[in-house]
Amino acid sequence: MDSVREEARARGDPKAPQEVAKRRTELLKDATEIWVQRLERPRAGTRTVEAVRPVLRDWVERRSGVLTFRLTQVLSGHGCFGSYLHKVAQREPTPECHQCGADVDSAQHTLAECPVFGEEREALVAQVGQDLSLPAVVQAMLGSESAWETVLTFCEHVMGDKEAAEREREVRAEADPMRRRRIGRRRAAHERNLPPG
Repeated sequence: MDSVREEARARGDPKAPQEVAKRRTELLKDATEIWVQRLERPRAGTRTVEAVRPVLRDWVERRSGVLTFRLTQVLSGHGCFGSYLHKVAQREPTPECHQCGADVDSAQHTLAECPVFGEEREALVAQVGQDLSLPAVVQAMLGSESAWETVLTFCEHVMGDKEAAEREREVRAEADPMRRRRIGRRRAAHERNLPPG
């Protein structure tokens, strides 16, 4: 988008700020249309897609609400959840919840059910309402800045606790090959090039 302005300057035709803003709006509209089409048949992340697709334009056009790492974990289901650590990361022998012992720990379990986070959930329910399904939570987040901030605060606190517990388990089980973090190709290559020592 800044390249539009730079290209115009290179041609000796500086674009007025209104023209740049108009072009940005057009590009965002085009990108949103592409996303709408791609989300019609998602190949993965259906939980998140089903929550965001009905409000995608509002999501993209919102003027407030920051996405953090921990909020994204809860929205996507990719994080310190037993189901993710078991099935995807393959670092847990079962998908159980280490906090409460439930058979399956998922983002939805953490958001709406895990009794360990009941106190944090009270503030969430007071702001968002009783329905803590992901579509309802996303709708509430888009409805008000205070709802967004409450969901964000919940995610930051709860995921911080889950991450700390995960680190403790990693330290205790460092020798267990199931719990070891997988090292990517780039990191492995980098570590091979480090001097001994």
